[in-house]
Amino acid sequence: MKKGIIICALAAMALSTAAQNNVAEEVAWWIGDQPILKSEVEEMYQNMLYENPQLGGDPYCIVPENIAIEKLFLHQAELDSVEVQESMIQSEVERRINYMIANLGSQEKLEQFYRRPMPEIRETMRETVKNSYMVQEVQSSLTKNIKVTPSDVRKFFASLATDSIPFVPLQVETQIITLHPAIRIEEVNEVKARLRDFTDKINKGESDFSTLAILYSEDTGSAMRYGELGFINKASLDPDYAAVAFNLNDPKKVSKIVETQFGFHIIQLIEKRGDRINTRHILLRPKVSDADLTDAIHHLDTVRNEILAEKFTFEEIVPYVSSDKDTRNNKGIMINSEVHPPTSRFEMSQLPQEVSRVVDKMSVGEISKPFIMKDTKRNNDIVAMVKLSARIPGHKANLSDDYQLIKQMYENAERERIIKEWVEKKIKDTYVRIEDGWRDCEFKHNGWIKQQ
Repeated sequence: MKKGIIICALAAMALSTAAQNNVAEEVAWWIGDQPILKSEVEEMYQNMLYENPQLGGDPYCIVPENIAIEKLFLHQAELDSVEVQESMIQSEVERRINYMIANLGSQEKLEQFYRRPMPEIRETMRETVKNSYMVQEVQSSLTKNIKVTPSDVRKFFASLATDSIPFVPLQVETQIITLHPAIRIEEVNEVKARLRDFTDKINKGESDFSTLAILYSEDTGSAMRYGELGFINKASLDPDYAAVAFNLNDPKKVSKIVETQFGFHIIQLIEKRGDRINTRHILLRPKVSDADLTDAIHHLDTVRNEILAEKFTFEEIVPYVSSDKDTRNNKGIMINSEVHPPTSRFEMSQLPQEVSRVVDKMSVGEISKPFIMKDTKRNNDIVAMVKLSARIPGHKANLSDDYQLIKQMYENAERERIIKEWVEKKIKDTYVRIEDGWRDCEFKHNGWIKQQ
C-alpha cells in the first residue's frame, strides 16, 4: 500500500514538472484541446521504474492512456463543479511528503532528488492530490447507486470460471483479554525529569530542540526529521497534543510537558497555516518494569484457572479484566480492520505477531496461557491471553463460508464495468488524436483510435 502511494506521488509530480518546464516539444496524444507531451510520459515512466512496479505491458501504451483517462475524469469534474476541501488536500500532501522524507532520510535529500525547493515540491504535490480526489469523486458519483442482492451475488459466483474463484487462506477467529500493567510513579517522574532537562538546555541555548529530538525522541519516524511532524490539522492530532500545540505562538518557546496516549512530549511550534500546524516534538515513554509484567501474568493465570474451573466464562470476565477498549465490550472478539468491510476473521499474517505464534498451536475453544506482547501505540509491553473461537482451513471460496468476500468481488466488478462503460462513451464523444509512433498499442479501452 505504501509503495503504491509513493508511486502515485512520484509519477504525478513528474507529470506536473514536465508540463511546467516544456513549452514546445513532441506531442504524443491530444485529448480535446489538451496535449500529452512525450516528456510527461517519459518522466512518469522513469519515476515508476524508480519503484519497480509491474506495469503488465508496454509503458509507452499504458502510461499515456492512464494520463488520458485522468484528463477525461477531470473534465467531467469541471462540468460537475466538483470541489475538494482544501484541508483534505493539505493533510494528504503533508502525509505523502512526510512519508517520502522518512524513506529518503531527510528533507534535504527529497529536495536533491527532485532538484527543487520544498515549496515547489509541496505545490506540485498539492495539484496532484487535488486531481486524485476529483477523479475519486467522479468515480464515486458514477457508482454510488450500485445495488446488491443475494441473488446477484449467487449469479455472479455461478458465472465465475473455476480458476477465477479465489483461494482463501487459513483464517481464524480469536478473542483476547489484555492487561496493561500500571507504570510506576518513579518511572513517570524520571521521564518528566528528562524532558524538563531538555527544556532547560533548549531555553539556555545549550542545545537545539531538533538535535535533542534526533538523539532522544522515541517517535522514530519524526526523530529522523528532527522531531518535525509536518502540517497536520487539529482533528488528525491526539486531542491532548493538539490542545497544547495550537495554543503555542512563539517558535522559540518550548511547551509544558504533555501526556497523551503515546507517552509524554515537549512541543515546539514551527508554523501555523489556518487550521493546520507544523510542530516538532520529543516523545519519551515510561517503561513497564519486569516485576509489574510478572504480576500481570500471575493475575491473568489466575483468571484462566477460574475459567477452566467453570466459575465464569471467558466472555463473561472480559469486561471486568481486559484493558483493551476496542474489544472489552465485545466479548473480547478481535476485529480485522485491514479489510473492508471489517470482519472477525484473520489470516495468520494479519494478526499481531505474538498472537499469531500462540494461536498457531491452539485447538478451537482452547484458552492460551498468558503471554507478553507489544502495545504498538505506546511501544510498551503488555500481557495478553487469547481464546481460539474458530479455525477455517484454507479453501476455494464458497457462498456459505465467504459470502462477504464474494459480495465484495461482485461490487468491485460492477464498479469496474460502470467506469469502463463511462470511459468508452466519453472517448467516443471526445476529440482524441494519437500521433504516429504512439498508436500501435493494445489499449485497455476501446475507441482511442479514430479516423484522423
